[in-house]
Amino acid sequence: MPPEPILEVAGLRAGYGGTQVLQGVDLSVGRGEIVALVGRNGVGKTTTMRCLIGLVRATAGSIRFAGEDLTRAAADARARRGIGYIPQGRDVFPRMTVQENLAVGELIGASRRQRRADLVYQYFPILAERRRQMAGTLSGGQQQQLAIGRALIGGPELILLDEPSEGVQPNVVQAIVRVLRSIRDDLGTTIVFVEQNLETILTLADRCCVMEKGKVVDAIPPGAVTSENVRRHLML
Repeated sequence: MPPEPILEVAGLRAGYGGTQVLQGVDLSVGRGEIVALVGRNGVGKTTTMRCLIGLVRATAGSIRFAGEDLTRAAADARARRGIGYIPQGRDVFPRMTVQENLAVGELIGASRRQRRADLVYQYFPILAERRRQMAGTLSGGQQQQLAIGRALIGGPELILLDEPSEGVQPNVVQAIVRVLRSIRDDLGTTIVFVEQNLETILTLADRCCVMEKGKVVDAIPPGAVTSENVRRHLML
């Protein structure tokens, strides 16, 4: 039996200015799944993520999260509802310490979730070592760990990750992938991520949704996420 859907997207359209990027995205993600959005550059993957978190307004279609219609909800309301977002480029607060960055994440879930700083430090020990260091002086991989930790500390049910391997050393990417799978296994957190790195997709994704020209046009089901199948859609 497939898992109960936590995210249901139907006919989603969105864009920038007069340019329509999403042309009717249909997507369903079950609780506890790790799903990759794959496809060539420029097909709408990042726009989909930004629309799901509320940074880009949907012009048509619907977004349902845990049975609730969030299509018109603001980004902060979606975060409080339980959606964590790590954008491409990480977007940490560079002039704040690691500890202060995590405190921002705590504010999102303060009303209904337990504090998770210790859990974040358990998953990412380097952050505990550098908790008083300015985030802007961290390496790319450390900033990515901090961005994930800041999202995790709010206790999200769903994490949206855009290009988690970008600008990160391969050995650090492997460590991040292991942590993300542990987060899913330990906490039941659902993860949807955009990625171009073949190895990251192969080691992290349970299944893939393939985007082309602003739509989800194909799927790679569990058990079929192989190098050959993914490479064909990435055009590598």
